[in-house]
Amino acid sequence: MAAWTAVAVIGLFGMLPLYWMLATALSPADQVFRFPPSFVPEHLTFENFRALAGNSALLHYMVNSVIVAGLTAVLSVVVSTYMGYSFAKFRYRGRTSLMNFVLASQMFPQALLLITLYAVFRRFGLLGSYTALILSFTTFTMPLCVWMLKGIFDTIPDALLEAASIDGASHWRTLHTVVAPLAAPGMIAAGLFAFVRGWNDLIFALTLSDNATMTLPPGLVNTYTGEFQTAWPALMAASLVVSLPVVAAFVFLQRFLVGGLTAGAVKS
Repeated sequence: MAAWTAVAVIGLFGMLPLYWMLATALSPADQVFRFPPSFVPEHLTFENFRALAGNSALLHYMVNSVIVAGLTAVLSVVVSTYMGYSFAKFRYRGRTSLMNFVLASQMFPQALLLITLYAVFRRFGLLGSYTALILSFTTFTMPLCVWMLKGIFDTIPDALLEAASIDGASHWRTLHTVVAPLAAPGMIAAGLFAFVRGWNDLIFALTLSDNATMTLPPGLVNTYTGEFQTAWPALMAASLVVSLPVVAAFVFLQRFLVGGLTAGAVKS
């Protein structure tokens, strides 16, 4: 009984914000600020969702988010695959120091690097470009992806690599044809993590982008929030709609995500 009670409390804690977003999105603007607040909307309206259909700016922000988050995921997985495989299967001078350096990079608040990245991208003329966003997001997702994939590569027996070498396969071919298929769940999990990071970021996307490359988080802020008023019902409706691609990705790839996150937990 206690276990089910704990599950119910945790589930309520997790689902209450989502329900409140939906209730706000379905409420007229004049009911949002009523006190005491009503947990069940008295008058339902779908006007906030219908208004999204004619919002071309929102579609533009979503396309930018798909481009930036998708390329961030691809670049993070490609670079992390090679680095993780190198750390797991090769022994060379400086390997431990490099691994510790990659891990230590996660200890610094990312916002501290914003001024430096802004200056660097401005110096090279990359401000307001997709390149600036993709490189900055990849910088922050790569350390975790590297260690995640290294743990998965550690579980792959060295005998498979030796057998491939005896058959005449090079290191590149062994990685691409033998190791990568076995590590596919972990690579998908790392890609999902990088995709969500690129999809949800606000501070870097707000600072490094312009109107042409702006992604959803800063786009929603600029569209629905103002100095004196915030259109909460419209903002909640837009937030629910733009969350659907990420939810769909997790639903269709959840078995790979669970397998990838747990594959490196125990070394075989």
